[in-house]
Amino acid sequence: GVVMAAGGYPESYEKGDVISGLQADVDRPGLKTFHAGTRVREGDVVTNGGRVLCVVGLGEDVASARDNAYAGVDRIDWRNRYFRRDIGHRALTR
Repeated sequence: GVVMAAGGYPESYEKGDVISGLQADVDRPGLKTFHAGTRVREGDVVTNGGRVLCVVGLGEDVASARDNAYAGVDRIDWRNRYFRRDIGHRALTR
């Protein structure tokens, strides 16, 4: 799983940024998106915490699960989002 955080987390970060791209992954196989620091404001999903989302990839092996997770992350956007690009790298080198 890849945690998508608000820019500046764990220090100072802003809330209320509109998150786009969530609908594209609702029915996508191999992907689950869990909300942590979100809320709905006037029909939009917005940031409301430091750790905003966790995008989890599923697959036949670690590499395909990781690829699915990052494919989901790449579809989701908001101002000053932050996430790591090295998730799962140790498992892939085993």
